[in-house]
Amino acid sequence: MYESPKPLISGARSPIPMEPGRETRVDFEYVRPGMVNIFMANEPLAGKRMVEVTDFKEKQDWAMFIKRISEEMCPDAEKIKLVMDNFKTHSASALYENFGPKEAKSLWDRFEFVFTPKHGSWLNMAEIELHVLNGQCLNRHIPCKEKVEQEVSACQKQRNTKEAKINWRFTTKESRIKSRKLFPSILT
Repeated sequence: MYESPKPLISGARSPIPMEPGRETRVDFEYVRPGMVNIFMANEPLAGKRMVEVTDFKEKQDWAMFIKRISEEMCPDAEKIKLVMDNFKTHSASALYENFGPKEAKSLWDRFEFVFTPKHGSWLNMAEIELHVLNGQCLNRHIPCKEKVEQEVSACQKQRNTKEAKINWRFTTKESRIKSRKLFPSILT
């Protein structure tokens, strides 16, 4: 799971339309009406992803996304291993603040949370999937949350239909070479 902010941006002036022999002219000035947060969860080997656009990046938003992962993405799984970063919003208290004690405990027990190290990243697969999402549908000025949701939904549906998988090629040998400064005794 990964999350990322997306600024909402609209033009301050209407573009001058294209004419024969002339491209559309767009003024560089823009208005920034706000931000949204994009949650991304993906199952790389199955080619499944779930994306949600929220107004904020708060405990309540995270808790609701965790519940969606549990109910929609992995309804039959006994245990869900979720790799994510260690933000203050990613805690059991978020579940207890948003759900009843029984449901919160049930959700917390259903997940095995793997938090990334403070100075490292294991989230590259989720970051790759978010990069694809940005490249395919969010790489331009979008003025409102509703339009971001439409674009994200269409991209998610298209990638899930294709069962687009991530071909992870970073091997143990390569990681040891890159980690040589951290673990010199292993490599000598």
